[in-house]
Amino acid sequence: MHHFELNKTQLSNLEDSLRKEFACVSQNGSYAMSTIVGCNSRKYHGLFVCRQPKLSQDNFVLLSSLEETIIQRESEFHLGVKQYGGNVIEPKGHKYLEHFEYITHPVWTYHVGGVVFRKELLMHPSENRLILKYTLVDAHSDTYLAIKPFLAFRDAHALTYRNEDACTEMQYVPNGIKSRLYPAFSDLYMQFSCEPGFIAKPDWYRNVEYACEIDRGYPGHEDLFTPGNFLFGLHVGQPVYLAVGLHEMESPDWIEEMFVDACKELKPLDNLDHCLEAAARTFFVRQEKRLQVVAGYPWFGPWGRDTFISLPGLALCTGHEDEYIEVLRGMVKDQVGAMFPNVGYGEQSAYNSVDAPLWFVWDVQQYALHQGSTREIWEEFGPAVKQVIEEYAKGGDFGIGMTPEGLIYAGKPGYALTWMDAVVDGKPVTQRDGMPVEINALWYNAVMFALEAEQASGKEADKDFIQRWKPLMDKFPDVFKNCFWDKGKGYLADTVKDDIRDWSIRPNQILAVSLPYSPISEKVGQLVLETVKGCLLTPRGLRTLAPSDPRYKGVYKGNQAERDRAYHQGTVWTWLLGHFVQACFKIYGDSMKGFVEKLYRGFEPALEEACIGSIAEIYDGDPPYSAKGAISQAWSVAELLRIRSFLRYGHKAEAKEGGRRR
Repeated sequence: MHHFELNKTQLSNLEDSLRKEFACVSQNGSYAMSTIVGCNSRKYHGLFVCRQPKLSQDNFVLLSSLEETIIQRESEFHLGVKQYGGNVIEPKGHKYLEHFEYITHPVWTYHVGGVVFRKELLMHPSENRLILKYTLVDAHSDTYLAIKPFLAFRDAHALTYRNEDACTEMQYVPNGIKSRLYPAFSDLYMQFSCEPGFIAKPDWYRNVEYACEIDRGYPGHEDLFTPGNFLFGLHVGQPVYLAVGLHEMESPDWIEEMFVDACKELKPLDNLDHCLEAAARTFFVRQEKRLQVVAGYPWFGPWGRDTFISLPGLALCTGHEDEYIEVLRGMVKDQVGAMFPNVGYGEQSAYNSVDAPLWFVWDVQQYALHQGSTREIWEEFGPAVKQVIEEYAKGGDFGIGMTPEGLIYAGKPGYALTWMDAVVDGKPVTQRDGMPVEINALWYNAVMFALEAEQASGKEADKDFIQRWKPLMDKFPDVFKNCFWDKGKGYLADTVKDDIRDWSIRPNQILAVSLPYSPISEKVGQLVLETVKGCLLTPRGLRTLAPSDPRYKGVYKGNQAERDRAYHQGTVWTWLLGHFVQACFKIYGDSMKGFVEKLYRGFEPALEEACIGSIAEIYDGDPPYSAKGAISQAWSVAELLRIRSFLRYGHKAEAKEGGRRR
């Protein structure tokens, strides 16, 4: 893979090009996202989507799109692409598209008669600002450019319609205008590097259609407002820049310099490694003076479980240790008892995840292994870790508690507390209440790490903690085996409740093999690994249920209820592949390098399938394993980066970048 590019023939095929999307994200979470032909197919698409903290923790679409029109000899050539109700495409600007490429940022080249015109787009990495660069490459007569902005000013999860409450007036600012459709929002500034003309023509465009939303069973039509048209002349080789942001640029002359400086910060998406590294940076967002990890684009926010699972790959495997610690510190501020937020943060947190606290302990452990010492990280986060352990043993909300033998159970009617958390009509699709296998594997790893860290503290060690927990953990492997293992079946039960074992073949059992402290023997681990490999492994990750199971659903499609019923019933998740690979190296050592290298390199085509340069949330369980769900997912990218570390260091990878060979 060199870089992503499409020619005229490929771009003109809307059936294919409308499925390919790009996302340009700034460090504060603002993003520009659309299809590669510029036709918004999701309600989440927009050229300036940002947070509005005074309203909620969600993203808001302020600028939905821009429609550019080339004017020459009194003829107009509309370069935009928009879909209206009934699958009507108007205008059809894709017919003028000659070339699209994404090396460091999206670049479109149009050919209209004798005019060659180029458009470039980027979100400034550190400024809350979208910048577009328009260049007339070739023309043989006077050429003008008209630009029509379409405004939404609504929550990214919602839709908007023509209404009398919208403020349809705009105000002039240097080289542009500012608009604010509703009082609670920020002003949106649109300013050019030259002084454009502006023709005020406020109007609503009705029945704009978002095909992806309709396919997903949601309402998919809305009305968008335009305040009018910008108009200015173009000259060959003299670019014009447009900046869009929440604050006025005192001197629009700076826009070109900002664009050039921003381009210097962007790295080319010229191979799998560079794409994953660049994608990793898009998930770190600074909001309200706090660094967070966004779970995925376009519809996820900062989720606790996703944050903890993603952090080692996103930060430690890319050399951003300071950000790793900063995120952990922010999460600890929201810790309540044992629990960490599953969704949201601060006052809007929801504490309904049984595994997020145990993944937090894993994060502390990963940093200790990365640094080669527990002392520094344990001094800061040891109290929070021990709080998790003590509160789990004591028991608390959502039926979380510990048996006398040391096993962890959890469950509450109507709630799905593990990562398999889909709920339809108030009932979890995969309830998994009782004693889930991965929760107990994570629990054993957490307590064993805490014991290791305390024992390494020397004279400062909490001896009471050690004396209370070491005897229980010494017996835990036998307790775990008796609870979850069946020699005849050759794999681990997924959950156990009231002595009833659920023998569904699911990927959760792989954590009992992959984690630094494993409660099972190498022989049992080998059998588990072979079962998972034989029944669940695909080129895009692990299936969530074996195809032999009558409940298996190999294609993720339909309305929300239909999709949720498939979400963990066969759908493939890439993040699980990291623990599968780690288990491979633990059991078989460096002999697995060739096999793992093939798995890793197999993701190169996936970089062009959904979001250019990133990895999707999920994939179908059946071939051809099509990308589904969120188009760019933090833990998918993160675990591929961890796999890259395993390839670099082989069986020593756990000690190098998050893991421990036992």
